[in-house]
Amino acid sequence: MNVDLFDFELPAERIALRPASPRDSARMLVLDGAGTRDAVVRDLPAMLRAGDLLVFNDTRVIPAQLEGRRGEAHIGATLHKREGPRRWRAFIRNAKRLREGDTIDFGEGVSALASDRAEDGSFALEFAGEEPVELLLARCGRMPLPPYIASKRPTDARDAEDYQTMFAAEPGAVAAPTAALHFTPGLMAALDAAGIGHATLTLHVGAGTFLPVKAEDTDAHRMHAEWGRIDAATADRLNAVRAKGGRVIAVGTTSLRLIESATGKDGTIRPFEGDTAIFITPGYRFKGVDGLVTNFHLPRSTLFMLVSALMGLDRMQAAYRHAIATDYRFYSYGDASLLLP
Repeated sequence: MNVDLFDFELPAERIALRPASPRDSARMLVLDGAGTRDAVVRDLPAMLRAGDLLVFNDTRVIPAQLEGRRGEAHIGATLHKREGPRRWRAFIRNAKRLREGDTIDFGEGVSALASDRAEDGSFALEFAGEEPVELLLARCGRMPLPPYIASKRPTDARDAEDYQTMFAAEPGAVAAPTAALHFTPGLMAALDAAGIGHATLTLHVGAGTFLPVKAEDTDAHRMHAEWGRIDAATADRLNAVRAKGGRVIAVGTTSLRLIESATGKDGTIRPFEGDTAIFITPGYRFKGVDGLVTNFHLPRSTLFMLVSALMGLDRMQAAYRHAIATDYRFYSYGDASLLLP
């Protein structure tokens, strides 16, 4: 499909620079068989049914934004995928000043050897020393806010908490599964009281999620792979919910993409551990999920293509026009939508 079909104009003032407070006070646009209507996130228990199951991504964002030097040259690095105990694939700023075999000094006693430059311009970084890389990043890294926020204000101490979900447990993501940022212990208690369950899986979100689609046709776009895991007990639970007539509702496109990667043509969700580069566009037949809670996405992005595949392109374009006209807040710290095809 032509990528231009997924374009829309978004005024800059619609981009949220801070999350709603409290988190579950964010607005929520609901699209289902009854139409389109406005709500807030804390209304979610009334929007779902007893027996439904929400699936959250329990990945934890690491301080993956690094600033260093190679000689006199300033080098920026954004880690986006772990390749070994001490080795990460990274997108590099000022890459023209970096060559394979160079060492980058990130300060605080942290350095890394650059190697294996890829076609997309990324390098592999092998961190020196014996300390766990997590400790090194805690010393020299900062929270990797999305570029549309980081370009408007500096990262600060609030972001260390604001950019983690209440489910964050497994370190490895360089971007938050932002739909889950709206959930609070109070909302989870209300969902539980309404008979709506929840489960978790892990998908370590990479910085590739923010890369624009530069191809003119979706068939020419290459997705970056991300590592994920669904254990056997979780897969069994998701299958049991659907067998009883309940709905599996992904919280975030990361949860959705991993579930779909783990689901066979027969609709059975199987245990999964490994990389996925699934790219969902209109025409895709969903097999493992029955709905989605998600934020509002960038124009021409793979995530807007995904929600258009779930609900229909014309309907999503109309929904986004309504959201823009009625002052919904967009992107990672913005408002939510509930999509029930």
